Amino acid sequence: MAAGETQVYAKVNSKLKGRSTTSLLDPLLGMGFPAHTALKALAATGRKTAEEAAEWLHCHCNDPSLDDPIPQEYALFLCPTGPLLEKLQEFWRESKRQCTKNRAHEVFPHITLCDFFTCEDQKVEYLYEALKRAGDRMLGSFPSVVPLVLHSSISYLGFFVTDSHADVIREFAMMFATEAAVLADCTVKPCTKQLHLTLAHKFYPHHQRTLEQLARAVHPGLSCQWTAMLYSRDMRFVHYQTLRALFQYKPQNMDELPLTPGDHLFVDPTQQEEASEGWVIGVSQRTGCRGFLPENYTERVRECDTWVKHRMYTFSLAVDLNSRKDGDVSSRRNGEVHPPPRPRSMGSVQALQGAILRKSVLVVRHGERVDQIFGKSWLQQCSTPDGKYYRPDLNFPCSLPRRGNGIKDFENDPPLSSCGIFQSRTAGEALLSSGIQITSVFTSPALRCVQTAKHILEELKLEKKMKIKVEPGIYEWTKWEASKTTPTLMTLDELKEANFNVSTDYRSPLWECASAKKIRREDSGSWW
Repeated sequence: MAAGETQVYAKVNSKLKGRSTTSLLDPLLGMGFPAHTALKALAATGRKTAEEAAEWLHCHCNDPSLDDPIPQEYALFLCPTGPLLEKLQEFWRESKRQCTKNRAHEVFPHITLCDFFTCEDQKVEYLYEALKRAGDRMLGSFPSVVPLVLHSSISYLGFFVTDSHADVIREFAMMFATEAAVLADCTVKPCTKQLHLTLAHKFYPHHQRTLEQLARAVHPGLSCQWTAMLYSRDMRFVHYQTLRALFQYKPQNMDELPLTPGDHLFVDPTQQEEASEGWVIGVSQRTGCRGFLPENYTERVRECDTWVKHRMYTFSLAVDLNSRKDGDVSSRRNGEVHPPPRPRSMGSVQALQGAILRKSVLVVRHGERVDQIFGKSWLQQCSTPDGKYYRPDLNFPCSLPRRGNGIKDFENDPPLSSCGIFQSRTAGEALLSSGIQITSVFTSPALRCVQTAKHILEELKLEKKMKIKVEPGIYEWTKWEASKTTPTLMTLDELKEANFNVSTDYRSPLWECASAKKIRREDSGSWW
């Protein structure tokens, strides 16, 4: 074993032993597998048994990505069980039979608690601890019954969770996110929007009435034990189609995949140029190998069929077990005395959300720029012989800001196109609906970037309250401008005159060496 692998194993093993956890690594290392691949196998199989992980490693012996440091993606879902789940599964079958397949059929019935996130293979077990801690802390306040209200629109049908109960569930998700950040060093984004259990999504409009009739047969008040389930998936194949082998196939050529009934295969429909009719190129989940396979030997299945279930936390069972063991859930858990849980409020929810997001940095690319659409000669297409701007196409901006050296300075500092302005406003609208709180805005001095920041702030209703800090240090030199002359960018005064709410008090760290390195040319006032 290499020295680096030994150190990684030692760190992980010491933490596990410190928590009296039986190490699953020992048997795998004893078989001669390297520590990093053993940890990868454990994460890919849900850390259930060493035997499953060993079988995974044997099957992946020819996997070209075996040594690649690609972690799994994880997500937490709140899933129904019992009679309610049975009714939902019946709805799934009938809606598929009567109205064909829609997007909801890709995943099992669930309420999403957080977006997919990554976790290093050696830290996966700490996610399990995070789930347990969050669940234990919410036992006293988690609702025994989750009221669901049917909601229908032209492209969506599902149950919404009522507000008061949704707040408690969201607090549990935020609690898990906080614990995961502390224990496993993971960045988890808990769901802050309307909590819902999707029944049908992106269906044909003429199927809406039939789906509604089927949905009314599902009584949300049926007995149910809600369970928080932690799943993982292979992040490389998120947008691929998932197939399952129906028959055995023995390869006739070196570039073909062997098939065993039940094998799952990932197929990218956009990368099939090399495949002959009736064949597709896919990657086997069982072996990790890539090759050709006969499409008629397979069937299309749900994307969640390849997900791996790691751990789950059932709230009603946890309450029942703790009640039998300790007699008083509110005062004793896992043999330790705890104070009664404090009442939850939206204030505590917001405080948790703030703790999670307080150090977040959002990086936004500028919108579509004019020269990328109309080419290098774009300026000649929209200027008169006397140097005035006119709009020859609707994708050109309505007007251009005034610059000291006239319209020619736009050649190496182009503005956004009309589509680029729309993209920027759409990004701002998305940020507004997400509830994210923006505290500072920094932008490159390139006009397209300042414009993007301005339109995003307008959608956030912050264009008057928040000043844009122009930072020359984040101007991109290495690609678009590499073969061009030094661009003349707009000065702060010119930007303010053009109604950009830029800060004149902000000074970049680069200004410390401005006099020595000539970062700002005094003759033109431009940034470079």
